[in-house]
Parts: sequence; C-alpha cells; structure tokens
Amino acid sequence: MRHFLILFVVMAAVGIGVARHSDHSKSGASNAMAMAPQPEPAPAVSSNTRTVTLNSDRRGQFQADARVDGRSIDFMVDTGASSIALRESSAAKLGIHPSARDYNIKMQTANGIGKAARVQLNRVELGGITVRDVDALVVPDESLAVNLLGMTFLSRVKWSHDRGRLVLEQ
Repeated sequence: MRHFLILFVVMAAVGIGVARHSDHSKSGASNAMAMAPQPEPAPAVSSNTRTVTLNSDRRGQFQADARVDGRSIDFMVDTGASSIALRESSAAKLGIHPSARDYNIKMQTANGIGKAARVQLNRVELGGITVRDVDALVVPDESLAVNLLGMTFLSRVKWSHDRGRLVLEQ
C-alpha cells in the first residue's frame, strides 16, 4: 500500500508539472504572438470631406472670397449674422434687383434698424464647399459696409473656431 501511495504522489506531481508546462507554453505562444509585429490596419477610406480653413485678419475677422451663382463676391464671415446679407451693389452684379416693395424684412445691423429684401441664391461656393438653395437678404449699401456670410450658409456646414482660425467642413 505504501508503494501505491508513493506512486500516486509521483503521478500527481508529474501531472501538475505537465499542466504547468502546458500553461507556460500556451502563454509563451500568445506572448510571442503579441510581440510579433501586427499588420497595420487598412487606411480609412476617404469620406470625400472638403475642408476650408480661414485665418483671421489683424482685426480678428474672417474675410472670404466666395462664388455666388458662379460670380466672385467678397464676404466677411459672421457667425452672429442669421443670414447671408448682400449689399445692393453686390446683388446687382449677380443680376438680383429687388423692387422697393420687396424690402419688407425688418432687420437690425450695426448701423441700426433697416429693411431688407429676401432672395434665394442657387449656389454658394467657398473653396471646395458648395451649398445650394441658400436664403439671403439684400440690404441697401448704406446699411451695410460689407457682404456677410451668415448662418443660412454656415448652418449647413460643420464649422469650428479656434485660436484665430475658422475651419469649415462639408
């Protein structure tokens, strides 16, 4: 019986040793796999995102040359303006000539309260970004010193402002 007990203890020790060796071999293999260079993931497919970055001028304003219905128009980008606002002279270059009775929108500008005419622009392009069917206002030249690129355009693109840079994405 004593021999049987010794044989049992030896067999148990061998079994435990084999089990430990097996665990180390498996973890060693997985460690070797973890240490082996992993293939680079495939590059992300381009989402065709178009980005335009505007730098502020010395006054902290963003000037932009945009194309409105195919014609070049200078704008000041104004995140506080609810709409694109075109001076009458700029609207005339686009072939837009509101009549006196079209000036039925009451508006507040830096120069005070005035009247504007609502119009729709077919296409506004800034860099590679294009927005179609954009509401705008035509404002008498004496009411507005510059054309404003406001929220009727900006709300249809993703934009962020950081440290003197305005980044627009579409």
